[in-house]
Amino acid sequence: MNEEVIAILVLWTFIFIYSIFGSIDFGAGFWAMVYNEHRSFAGKIANRFLSPTWEITNVFLVLLVVAFVGFFPKGAFTLGTVLLIPISLILFLLSIRSAFMVFSFSVQGYRKTMFIISGLCGVLIPALLITVLPVSQGGFIEGMNGRDTLLLGKLFSSPSLYMYILFGLTSELFLSSLFLADYSKVSKQEDAYKLYRRNALLLGPSTLLAAVITLLVIQPEAGWLLDNLYDQRIWFILSLIAFAVGYCSLWLRNKDGQTRGKPRVTLLAIVAQYGFASYGYGMAHLPYIVYPNLTIYDAFTAKETFYSLMIMYAVGLAILTPGFYVFWRLFLKDKRYLQQD
Repeated sequence: MNEEVIAILVLWTFIFIYSIFGSIDFGAGFWAMVYNEHRSFAGKIANRFLSPTWEITNVFLVLLVVAFVGFFPKGAFTLGTVLLIPISLILFLLSIRSAFMVFSFSVQGYRKTMFIISGLCGVLIPALLITVLPVSQGGFIEGMNGRDTLLLGKLFSSPSLYMYILFGLTSELFLSSLFLADYSKVSKQEDAYKLYRRNALLLGPSTLLAAVITLLVIQPEAGWLLDNLYDQRIWFILSLIAFAVGYCSLWLRNKDGQTRGKPRVTLLAIVAQYGFASYGYGMAHLPYIVYPNLTIYDAFTAKETFYSLMIMYAVGLAILTPGFYVFWRLFLKDKRYLQQD
């Protein structure tokens, strides 16, 4: 396995981790806004998770950006140039959301505004992030006078873009519903659990349907990707099996005989589902970063930089991992925190 393939695997791993954590984080912000004044504890459960964890999600975003710029500087330059407007909006929304998340917990007057800002950002940021996928598949970038230009008119008139956005939003809400269902169950908030379980039951098939329609309306220029996706079909078959296992687990009756669903099993199965599908999609997309002009070999950095970055990541993760473990023990496992009023 050469350096370019190792680098793209590292980068794709960070993308997958951030997509899962980001979906749960942004989705929790949306549910906290929707259920802020709900008679159940659903809004409080979402905010209880959100308050200590949003910083962790940003850590993986930084790792992702540094990996992309470091390993594939030319790819970062190309996408950063053609997607300047959506990237600038993402940074702006992240800054606004982070500012309100920080100050709302010390200034009570900002609490309601924080829920609204966090909820809206939880919809807008993922919608902007997922625009990278259709752009990278070809047909939306044109070279003019030695510069790459994004064909905005063609992009915004493409049904493929809107289906990707729909798929991203349903995935975000599905994953966050599953996580918050499990979080509610551990916190012994049965009403909140039933509410999030019901949301997950509705969003699961919706997400699968959105994924299928997205493939059906994909741009003609991305026919190469469809052919490659078919070659990687084993990963998508495994993904469907994982989805079936996870979705069926939501119907299993618990030992108490009163409630249905094993959200922890479902959540792990659905993460595996996205893992299989993500790997299959990534393999199908290789070797292109942006089709047809930019491959991982064209955009790769110098080998000296690659090995320096790998050492840096090894050291950095060795330092961060104990911190992540302590965080998990304090905020995601400690029943005194989970079951507080």
